[in-house]
Amino acid sequence: MRPLYTGSFVSHCTPEDMRTTRQSEAAITEIEDSDGGTQDLSLEVLERVLSRQAANVRLVEVGPRDGLQNEQNIVPLDTKIELIERLAKTGLRDIEAGAFVSPKWIPQMADSSRILERLITNPPAAGRNVSYSFLVPNIKGLENALAISTAASASEQQRTPSITSSNNANLPPTPPHSPSPEAMGAQITSAQYPNDLPSSTSSTSPQPNEVSVFAAATETFSQKNTNCSIATSLERFKPVISLAKSCDVRVRAYVSVVLGCPYEGPNVSSAKVTELAGTLLEMGADEISLGDTTGMGTAPRTLNLHRSLSSAGIPTEKLAMHFHDTYGQALINAAVSLEHGITIFDSSVAGLGGCPYAKGATGNVATEDLLYFLHSVGMDTGVDVEKVAEVGQWISDALGRLNGSRAGKAISSRKD
Repeated sequence: MRPLYTGSFVSHCTPEDMRTTRQSEAAITEIEDSDGGTQDLSLEVLERVLSRQAANVRLVEVGPRDGLQNEQNIVPLDTKIELIERLAKTGLRDIEAGAFVSPKWIPQMADSSRILERLITNPPAAGRNVSYSFLVPNIKGLENALAISTAASASEQQRTPSITSSNNANLPPTPPHSPSPEAMGAQITSAQYPNDLPSSTSSTSPQPNEVSVFAAATETFSQKNTNCSIATSLERFKPVISLAKSCDVRVRAYVSVVLGCPYEGPNVSSAKVTELAGTLLEMGADEISLGDTTGMGTAPRTLNLHRSLSSAGIPTEKLAMHFHDTYGQALINAAVSLEHGITIFDSSVAGLGGCPYAKGATGNVATEDLLYFLHSVGMDTGVDVEKVAEVGQWISDALGRLNGSRAGKAISSRKD
């Protein structure tokens, strides 16, 4: 019987585990190289997913931040706010709303402070409480975001003293996204466990209670994206985690390029990803989000990654998956993840997004496509796919771009 995760990667992942993982990687490569291997595996995975008992799945909508940051033309503040407000009415529980990063590097996010203020002082009307997250690059960005949140919340409480914040200290966190220039740091979010959220016709002011840090699974990507090694990036996380813990703020950790690197190729070591996940948990992270930043992931590689994580005793409830659909593999990779107990996924309305450091990588898997798939295999998300499709078509028209969701376009065409 393999040892369970105990807070120390060295203690729960033995040399035998690591050798087994590397042997599995070689076997997976043989499967991918054989004719029909990937297709046969995909069919087997779908059969097993369909036979599983229905589960609650939580989606994290990353379109307003991860999706919009790569748009060439600056999106007006009113459009960003309206996008968030429309998404909040679809049943989505977690929305990534902006980033506290240098406008020199990401001008699209220059108005994130105004978005945060707006969400706190005038939150969107929604059928359930919604968590709003913000990316920050470092301690300074974190402190700025916390200061804005505190000031806006104090102002709102003075205006409406009857409103009090919820105690979310013991509740699980919210999930990730792809990395961006100057943005491999931390994310502030108001998070409540979706299955425990009460139905309501009113909204409460979001209170930040979570930060997120970001690492890469390969040295080259880490150097290109953060100008430092993986080890140095982990050291930089320590003060962020320390500040978060001193403020009773939860911590999430994101690992990029887990299934393929634009610089080192598709064969990223699952053992390395597993080691990083264990290290980040040991450092104090409450949840790990694993990103297929390039969209190179395939069903066999995704399977191998989950086997590696499982053999090391990393709890599935501490994991989230973030797939890009560059090669059309996001949904089958999601099916493999479902089979291994993952119930948290990132997605972007209308397939908005991409990664500045992964040439050719398209946006995150479209929220509409992922919803259509999840509902077709009996999963419960609490999200109205038709309402999301309406939002997807609206934002596509507003941006003057094609809708990147196949399900979204099909749903919209039925209404024309």
